[in-house]
Amino acid sequence: MDALSLLKEDHQKVKKLVKEVEGTTARSTKQREELFQTIVDELTVHERIEEEIFYPRLQKHEKAKDLVLESYVEHGVVDDLLDEISTIAAGDEKWLPAFKVFRENLEHHIEEEEKELFPKTKSIFSEDQLETLGAEMVALKEQAQMELMEEVTEEA
Repeated sequence: MDALSLLKEDHQKVKKLVKEVEGTTARSTKQREELFQTIVDELTVHERIEEEIFYPRLQKHEKAKDLVLESYVEHGVVDDLLDEISTIAAGDEKWLPAFKVFRENLEHHIEEEEKELFPKTKSIFSEDQLETLGAEMVALKEQAQMELMEEVTEEA
């Protein structure tokens, strides 16, 4: 799978999870907490493959550098919002409004990547290079998912 298809697939998965969360009520706290944790886990892995492989390769090219640097900042904002939401009880009236702010920031980031950064990426790398990059990212994604599962097992 090429790098951009992999990232778009991740984006779609997280957007679906976000919609599921927004369909929950304050009374369905367990479901809300589980979905939220799944989102956190998915984004942790996704950000890792972007920040360790995808962004560094793109940042070397002047025409993508500013967008890549902005993407790093956006990851920080999204992470801060996730940290803040995790301190609010899932049944609290403040939880869903905080989650909506997270969603808005996440959607902005995804849209900017897909509409601005990905087209620049296609102009920088050949299809073969995107396939090679994708293979590296898939390998790291699998490793990161295994590490995440090990952490959860150790905490249990």
